Amino acid sequence: MNFDLVSMLYSLPAIVVGLTIHEYAHAWTANRLGDPTARLLGRLSLNPVRHIDPLGFVFLMVAGFGWARPVAFDRRNLANAKRDEAFIAAAGPTANLLLALLLSVLLRLIVLASPGLVSGPGGVILTRLILSFIYINYGLFIFNLIPIPPLDGSHILFGALPLKPETEALLFRYGYWILLALILLDSYTKMDILPIGRFVRTMSGWVFGVLGF
Repeated sequence: MNFDLVSMLYSLPAIVVGLTIHEYAHAWTANRLGDPTARLLGRLSLNPVRHIDPLGFVFLMVAGFGWARPVAFDRRNLANAKRDEAFIAAAGPTANLLLALLLSVLLRLIVLASPGLVSGPGGVILTRLILSFIYINYGLFIFNLIPIPPLDGSHILFGALPLKPETEALLFRYGYWILLALILLDSYTKMDILPIGRFVRTMSGWVFGVLGF
């Protein structure tokens, strides 16, 4: 566990924004595909209060993993339930990826436009804040694509597999415990089962390399 107060202060806005756009993207996509459930529940909003789960947020800040309030949808309102559920699931991680890429480009433009800006006291703070947004959103993108219930990656995978409803229900019933066990093993051992940090650094390094950092 990392109780570095300064790092937490930089991470706080990045986590709030990352979780908010993630859940908003789920709600927006479901609404576009014909299911108004999330919109009627007030989730088609960029207000963080509507999406943040207090306990999940604390866990994410302190322990490095957490959750937001899941967006509800009714499969009966979808034209193609299996396909559209995968689209809804993919929307959240995609929103995080797009935000991280956009901020990576923005940071590069700031460096090109005013190299001296990032070296000053205010520039260091701004750069570190933008980097927090970039790394956390890449992290949310990668973590949520893990194909273990209840993460978005499982919905995407199940959408591509001819699974029976009862099989999916069984996997979701035990998926929570499997995911929790893997996270705990990864956090408190050196087994490196879920190398999220390595993936984030690799992706960030590749993007920054393309941008010429």
